[in-house]
Amino acid sequence: MSERLVADLVVDRLRQWQVPRVYGYSGDGINAVLGALRRAGEPAFVQARHEEAAAFMAVAHAKYTGGVGVVLSTQGPGAVHLLTGLYDAKLDGVPVVAIMGQQERSVLGAEYQQEIDLLSLVKDVAAQFAQTVTTAEQLPLVLDRAMRTALATRSPCVVVLPHDVQQQPAPEPEQSHGVVVTAPVWRPARVLPEADDLRAAADVLNAGRRVALLVGQGARAAQEEVVAVAERLGAGVATSLLGKPYVDEALPFATGVMGHLGTSASGHLLGGCDTLLMVGTNDPWTEYYPAPGQARAVQIDIDGRHLGNRYPVEVPLPGDAAGTLRALLPLLTERADHAWRDDVESAVRSWHDLSAERARTPARPVNAELVVAELSPRLPADAQVAVDVGSSTYWYARQLRLPRGVPAHLSSTLASMGCSVPYGLAAKLASPDRPVVVLSGDGAMQMLGNAELVTVAHRWRQWADPRFVVCVLHNRDLAEVTWEQREMEGDPRFDDSQSLPDFPYAGYGDLLGLTGIRVEDPAELGRAWDRALSADRPVVLEVLVDPDVPLLPPFPAGRSKLDSFRAGLAQEGAAGQGAQRLLETYAEQERRRQP
Repeated sequence: MSERLVADLVVDRLRQWQVPRVYGYSGDGINAVLGALRRAGEPAFVQARHEEAAAFMAVAHAKYTGGVGVVLSTQGPGAVHLLTGLYDAKLDGVPVVAIMGQQERSVLGAEYQQEIDLLSLVKDVAAQFAQTVTTAEQLPLVLDRAMRTALATRSPCVVVLPHDVQQQPAPEPEQSHGVVVTAPVWRPARVLPEADDLRAAADVLNAGRRVALLVGQGARAAQEEVVAVAERLGAGVATSLLGKPYVDEALPFATGVMGHLGTSASGHLLGGCDTLLMVGTNDPWTEYYPAPGQARAVQIDIDGRHLGNRYPVEVPLPGDAAGTLRALLPLLTERADHAWRDDVESAVRSWHDLSAERARTPARPVNAELVVAELSPRLPADAQVAVDVGSSTYWYARQLRLPRGVPAHLSSTLASMGCSVPYGLAAKLASPDRPVVVLSGDGAMQMLGNAELVTVAHRWRQWADPRFVVCVLHNRDLAEVTWEQREMEGDPRFDDSQSLPDFPYAGYGDLLGLTGIRVEDPAELGRAWDRALSADRPVVLEVLVDPDVPLLPPFPAGRSKLDSFRAGLAQEGAAGQGAQRLLETYAEQERRRQP
């Protein structure tokens, strides 16, 4: 084909935006763009097993690389399947552009096959920018605006591309009325607060005697500045779930993740502070923040819409986290009294002891906390980690100590199951020379993960480092929801909704030409991890774990949950006795370490 089409212009524009790969699935509504990708040879096209997984891959690409994730689908069901991933991008604040095919313009409104009003479909998830391209001349400006908007607002944007427009001849740039010529460029702004606001924030922080920092993913590029401010103020540092990779948990004053799935040390820090500095976080677990009126608060966020969004903030500081902290640091007074820091560090040591004791607590057959605890000292310094939603998230938050510089990502705010293997694939494709470790429950594997293991099997021979370990916590139960039924409703476990069919995950890995390892004895865990992390191909590490290990929130909040847990378990009779025993064991372990 000699004539360049609009579809070729799409691909050219993506190359100018330096997009390395596009994730998606084919279909007649997007075939012209797929043909253009074939002709150009780049960006690479990554075929997922399902559009939802492709959208997760695009989100993960944005999270692991900092660039824009691009996903492509046909019209109708293909476009609908992207929604979960696009909401993942929206709620976690990452830039993604979805290019959706559409039926020919001439049949729109005719109830045609696979005809869906796509702009209505995406009006919430892509509220910052969604547009249908109706002429060839319009394509560059729409795609450029989608990319710029995604970057500027850290949100998903949508380009709807009717099939007949894809097939039109690519136009030459022209200067005329009704044609807008744009450029594929964008740079982030340097945003700093006003000097008076910085001084006001410093006054609040200097007046505090028990200062806590709560750090989110917005501190990704401000890790050194966070530590410097914490040292100056004698503060402890807690993180949101998304912020966990950006604070070195080897620091003696790093209390770990806050919230329902967090640590007792973070609960102690936030429950005892009189001053709170929030850096790049919009964490929704508001019941685990300091009580209103307990702490004076300062908040730093690049997005002014988040300022004061979670806690009554006295001084809001709109700005880039690193630059704002650097500007704030000279205004802060060095702490002479170390009593608060000593108290925080004591709470951290107590938490480390508690988490180690929890991992050693006997379970039938294996305690899932031990699985992650055994990984922690073995995790390669250059690894990338992907985590699924469910009980595996708790054990990641509480038991995995990430080496500095190791990225770890999951669907956090949307909390959508099935994200981990797609996330791991995107991480691996971005850095094929780095090992990847995926932590997943069996429910998430049955939802999407098993299918995407086919993608792993298809691609792994292309990777410079073949290590890709999928650890499946196999308990035949949707354990997080089971414990939520007990905690939130006081209800017993509902077997029809919670039981999962058995599946041979390790055997399935072997069937795909990967390495399958099955563990039923806790004594075998260390050797199993060593074998998996040194294998010459991807590994499915299947560990049979006990669903009765409780998802007990950290005290003091967790203490208030005990009665509802007990009420639900009492209704289960003999079936709930194992969970009841472990719940009381965990509660007693926590009580012994309460100050």
